[in-house]
Amino acid sequence: MILFIIGLLSGLISGMGIGGGTVLIPALTIFLNFGQQIAQNINLLYFIPTALAALVIHVKNKRIKKELITFLIAGGIIGAFAGSYIAVSLDAVILRKLFGFFLLFMGISEVRKK
Repeated sequence: MILFIIGLLSGLISGMGIGGGTVLIPALTIFLNFGQQIAQNINLLYFIPTALAALVIHVKNKRIKKELITFLIAGGIIGAFAGSYIAVSLDAVILRKLFGFFLLFMGISEVRKK
């Protein structure tokens, strides 16, 4: 049941445009004792269908600049490989702290938006 609740909350947060990882990763590490790397890996797998659904909606609403697609896909692939290599290479405690600082920074950025 806890997995269902975590998935539900993460999906709701994703639907608001905040990003489900802000709920999913801490919930998996705190409540289910998953390692930081495993939790972030699950978040990345969770992100794929969410991103595909968002892409379909943006293409349907003609919000995609076709001249940027190749650049964005290449950057996304390079960033995904680099990020996964770094995440696997780092100690879980350091990765957890970096993720915490990232959430803090994003939270402050959202509060400061007008």
